[in-house]
Amino acid sequence: MTLLSSRAPQPVEPGLLSRALEVAGRLANDATDVITATAGRGAQPDPRDSPFDWVTDTDRILERHTRRVLTAEFPGIPVVGGEFGADHGADVAKYRWVVDPVDGTANYVAGVPWCAYSLALIDASGPVVGVVADPYRAQIYAAARGRGARANGKPITLTDRRGTAGAIVCTELTRKGVWPGMGQFIERAAAAHAGVRVLGSAALAIAQVALGHAAAAVLHSYREWDVAGSVALAIEAGAVVLDRHGEDAALPVDALLVAAPGVADEVLGWWQESVG
Repeated sequence: MTLLSSRAPQPVEPGLLSRALEVAGRLANDATDVITATAGRGAQPDPRDSPFDWVTDTDRILERHTRRVLTAEFPGIPVVGGEFGADHGADVAKYRWVVDPVDGTANYVAGVPWCAYSLALIDASGPVVGVVADPYRAQIYAAARGRGARANGKPITLTDRRGTAGAIVCTELTRKGVWPGMGQFIERAAAAHAGVRVLGSAALAIAQVALGHAAAAVLHSYREWDVAGSVALAIEAGAVVLDRHGEDAALPVDALLVAAPGVADEVLGWWQESVG
């Protein structure tokens, strides 16, 4: 039986939590303005080694702005970003910021209304503060350790589920496409009368679990800056966060399951059986 998190996260100075939430929220609002003003309107994608891993001028502009503000407000805390990498010492610092300026860039370029800005403050125990901007729904999701999660200022509390029948389960492609066992995973979900959705933003996939819209989200691989903000939401809302072996971990090494507690074991079983 899967249990709720047994983590004992280290305490954080309340003043830092409050300042981090305020600044992160301000940056998320800035990102919302930029993304909604430019999405699908002549953005120039720069494909890297994968058609699923694009970068645009907007990614670079938002990350530069984020770094500039965070460096001024929190000069001792390094920043790690999807476009410009890690500041010196980020791997050994007590705290670090992680930012993905546009999660779901292919959707953004095409004008598909499903992308996000994600920002989180992390320590050795996992996310301390997380903020995710959902520009197309005019929502800012925010969470801080021990203070709960909110959507546009309204508290989020996850309502548990008794089963997966009729539920939505989210997953995402890897950088190179379909992950091993993904087809079998979809078949297992369908046999349980659940629907699997691949929508193009890891941050928003996890946020759907925190919001109660989806029963679970499975990411076979991910990058920390894609998910840290929404993992903070999920933990504070009451979701379970596990690695592929079913171990409790805020940010597992290479894969994660985020789920309502009542369905975590079932979805974990599908996943483990699908990958062999």
